[in-house]
Amino acid sequence: MATFEGRFSDASGLRIGVIVARFNDLVTAKLLSGCLDCLKRHGIDVSETSSQLDVAWVPGSFELPIVAQQMARSSQYQVIITLGAVIRGDTPHFDVVVAEASKGVAAVARDTSVPVIFGVLTTDTMQQALERAGIKSNLGWSYGLEALEMGSLMKALPSA
Repeated sequence: MATFEGRFSDASGLRIGVIVARFNDLVTAKLLSGCLDCLKRHGIDVSETSSQLDVAWVPGSFELPIVAQQMARSSQYQVIITLGAVIRGDTPHFDVVVAEASKGVAAVARDTSVPVIFGVLTTDTMQQALERAGIKSNLGWSYGLEALEMGSLMKALPSA
C-alpha cells in the first residue's frame, strides 16, 4: 500500500501564483501578508525579483476564478492561492459572490489538476474578517501552508 502526503518542508521547485481581490483590501492585504510570511519561512523566495512567486490583483472575489484559470492553464504554476473577503451586507449579493467564487475556484482545480487554494473569507461583519486576517490569527498563513502541502503532494503522486 502506498501512502502519499504533502510536506511543508519541501518547497523546492514550486512556483506559486497568488491572486488577491482588491475589494475589502484592508482585509485581503493582511491575508496576503500572512500568506507571504508563511511561504518565506518555508523557503519560497517572496522578493520582488522572485522566480517562484507571482501575485495578481483582481477587482473582487468574483474575478478570482478567471485569473486562477488563466494561471493554471499557463502551466507555469504548481499551485495557486486565491485570497478574498466577502462580507455579508443587506442584500443577497453576498450569497451570489460567495457561491460563484467558490464554484469557480473548485472548477479550475478540477479541470486543470492544479491545486487552487480557496482563501476567501466569508464573514457576517468586518470585525470578523479582520479577526481572521490578523487581529486574532491570520488565515493567510494557513492558506500558504495548504499551498505548500498540496504542491508537495501533487509532486509525490504518480502522474497519468
